[in-house]
Amino acid sequence: MVFKAATFHGMELYLENEHSRRSELESTVANALAVAGGIDASDVRVTAAGQEIRLDGTVASQPEIRRATAVAEAIRGVRLVRNRIMVC
Repeated sequence: MVFKAATFHGMELYLENEHSRRSELESTVANALAVAGGIDASDVRVTAAGQEIRLDGTVASQPEIRRATAVAEAIRGVRLVRNRIMVC
């Protein structure tokens, strides 16, 4: 019996799990927002698309919106932050 390397039409198989990476990035940003000082992020939703992060929800003040953006931008792997957080 001969074992060959797994290939698809002569190309090595490469399984990219985008969902896993997106979930990991969302969790990392959400956790950073949860522990960051100067912001109550309990009503903030984090969504990732590739290396882009979208923040939605509400906070109590304008400085908290700026702080959320700064925290998200500081996370490794984040290229762009689209902040749609509103003051309630």
